[in-house]
Amino acid sequence: MNTLRNKVQLIGRLGQDPEIITFDDGTKMAKFSMATDDSYKDKKGDKVERTYWHNIVVKNGLVKVVESYVNKGQEIIIEGKLTSRSYETKEGEKRYVTEIICNELLMLGNK
Repeated sequence: MNTLRNKVQLIGRLGQDPEIITFDDGTKMAKFSMATDDSYKDKKGDKVERTYWHNIVVKNGLVKVVESYVNKGQEIIIEGKLTSRSYETKEGEKRYVTEIICNELLMLGNK
């Protein structure tokens, strides 16, 4: 059952081209936002559509795939784990960020 703990699977589209960050030691990381859609009927029977945005972080060997083949608007499937972190702004405000650390990625059809 450990494989089911903190597991996220999403199908969605990239909101922007991935940002590739290169560290001093040469390792890379990719970051991008991903949109997923949901719809339901409200009490009146009208269809309500919502879009949710997710922050995705890709590390290790998958960065090469993201850097070479993944672009804004492309539909992908990701699997990973949910993480949260906090940081302090220059003004001293504490901010919280929730991200999905991607372990697997599958590219679907064209834009």
